Amino acid sequence: MITSRKWPARFACAITAIGFLPTIWSNFSLASDDLYNTPLVATPPIPRPDYLQPTRDPTFDTPFVRITDPGRELLPGIVCKPQYCRHRYSSTQAWNADQSLLVIQKGCPGLCFLDGRTYEPLFQRYPSGTCEWHPSNPEEMICVSSSEIYRWRVRSGRRETINDPPGYSQLQFGPGKNNLSWSGDRLVIRALSPSGRLVAFPYDIRTGTKYPDIQLDRLDGKNHYCTISPSGSYTFCYQEMPDKTNIAFIFTVDGKQVQHWPEHHRPGHGDMMIDEDGSDVYVGISKSEPDKYQLIKRRLSDGAVTVLTPRGPAQHASVRSIRRPGWVFVTFGGTYERAGRRRGLPLYGEIVAIRTDGSGEIRRIVHHHSAKHNYLSEAHGSPSPDGSQVIWASNWDEPGGPVAAYVAQLSWPDISQTSHRDGASLE
Repeated sequence: MITSRKWPARFACAITAIGFLPTIWSNFSLASDDLYNTPLVATPPIPRPDYLQPTRDPTFDTPFVRITDPGRELLPGIVCKPQYCRHRYSSTQAWNADQSLLVIQKGCPGLCFLDGRTYEPLFQRYPSGTCEWHPSNPEEMICVSSSEIYRWRVRSGRRETINDPPGYSQLQFGPGKNNLSWSGDRLVIRALSPSGRLVAFPYDIRTGTKYPDIQLDRLDGKNHYCTISPSGSYTFCYQEMPDKTNIAFIFTVDGKQVQHWPEHHRPGHGDMMIDEDGSDVYVGISKSEPDKYQLIKRRLSDGAVTVLTPRGPAQHASVRSIRRPGWVFVTFGGTYERAGRRRGLPLYGEIVAIRTDGSGEIRRIVHHHSAKHNYLSEAHGSPSPDGSQVIWASNWDEPGGPVAAYVAQLSWPDISQTSHRDGASLE
């Protein structure tokens, strides 16, 4: 079954004069709209903002600031790379649980920690392996080195071994897509088993339970990553096929396969969340029919799909705002010219929050000014835990230019006053 809003055959992509927009939206830090009537808006040319100087998006009136300066000395003896200095990825949380700290992982030697609200550099650390913020303990990251899972207190640098599974080697967190469950109790480890086979297994930090191995060499394709679902109930494994298409397998923590998604990238470039009904869902961009190039959410337990947008140039989706459920933050690419020609969604070059209930309600946040060049120049918009801040990367309209990190600060209306509109069932 596919659930979807019944999109009009063609969106009215009215070109709105930029001069009118600040007047229309002057009382909103987020431009409130919906997918039925959102206008096509040209990205206004503005100079690259200075480091740590407050700026506003002239279209949406959203305040933002450039928080890194590639090539600049962040701390005594600590210099970010001149080519890039940015956060890691859209589905990786940059802020700790109380948003007092923000981590810069690309371009900085080791991990560079900034104040989570003023963005002043604070300290730098060199942990071993891969680390992710604990969802509720602001002082702690959970890390995986090649030989152990460990707890790391970032300010003091103190670490404590959680588990070093005997006989297993080359432990990896994910790799790449490596979040904890929303409780912070569970994660999935990929490793070589005592017999030398590539496996993945869930581990429960609170109870010390290692769950059964999933034999990855028995799955179709080559494993890209495995990760835990937000509830901690499922292991999600993403596989790359010989033709470079991507498929997925979903298992219970006990290793029982419950789903196989053979369609390419349906979805991908996304993130997982707990839906309004308590289900684990993957929200991302589909690259297969019948919802190709549309933002969808797909339930892990049975594969049911809900279409969230019509076709458009969505690049990445993030639901790291776990304390503001019901929204996905989507980074759109594309160009003004192509957006004006196509049938579908009149959004490009911006970061937009979209309701995950299928209602079509959106909040247009900021133009990201990331000109197409390479992977590191992609914007990868990612919200803070409460959705009050969004980090992205940008070369500021200069292909090949230095890639810095930017943060937009968001004001939200009262959750109880936001509308809910039901989707329609299309079977």
